[in-house]
Amino acid sequence: MNLFGGDWTEQKIEIVVEYAKAYLTIMNSYPKFKCLYFDGFAGSGNIYKDDEIDFETIKGAAIRILEIDIPKSFDVFYFVELDENNKTELEQTIKSKFPNKKTHVVADDCNNRLLRMSTFLEKNRNIRTLAFIDPYGMALKWSSIEILKGLGIDLWVLVPTGIGMNRLLKKNGDIRDAWLNRLEISLGLPREEIKKYFYKIKTIQTLFGEETSIHKEEKAIQKAGELYKKRLNEIFKFVSQPLELKNSTGSIMYHFMMASNNAAAFKIANEIIEKYKS
Repeated sequence: MNLFGGDWTEQKIEIVVEYAKAYLTIMNSYPKFKCLYFDGFAGSGNIYKDDEIDFETIKGAAIRILEIDIPKSFDVFYFVELDENNKTELEQTIKSKFPNKKTHVVADDCNNRLLRMSTFLEKNRNIRTLAFIDPYGMALKWSSIEILKGLGIDLWVLVPTGIGMNRLLKKNGDIRDAWLNRLEISLGLPREEIKKYFYKIKTIQTLFGEETSIHKEEKAIQKAGELYKKRLNEIFKFVSQPLELKNSTGSIMYHFMMASNNAAAFKIANEIIEKYKS
């Protein structure tokens, strides 16, 4: 079961759907290309919203994308969902509501499937892909993004800068090895470089000599979003401005951005993001 997280849950879906429609409008003029939609953390297809007053079911991104038929539909849909129960629920919904669409639903780690997809796209240059990666926590590996370099793919990725990275970056710089490993895997950077980016060492003169202290950078969450964008720009030619997704108290939870090798895709993504900026 996928539970409603907040307004940002619906925002990211609306953005991906709006972009998908614009994407398909453009691709409709290029019949030589087949269009693939890839969702790396597809969920059950539905999101359940319980506000203690009413219980509401919201369509997830997978279902919303499957519903698009104008100007055209994607030629193939590939949904990855690690949880077997969610995978089964999504399969059943697709079978019931979209029996004529070419879909694949697999229970696996998204990182494994991104590797397989990159190999597939290398061999099939007539396929263009729109990918949506909305990971559980910090489950997405940087190495899984690196392998997409040079491919015909537009990638929307939700980066857990607030609820993930920032929580691992302790104020005093005393970070557990397991957490540093997680940051290294997510950012594709050595721990020394990560520490240098997020912390400052201050030296002061005291009566008994020099003393040093470690201080976490202010606005570490925003800096995490900037860093991820910079890293994406090493793989893709264009990366949209990141959209800050916030909770009900105004705290940044995620940065949402799109990476592509296509200038038109970059322009469209920025125009959509601008609508949702608070």
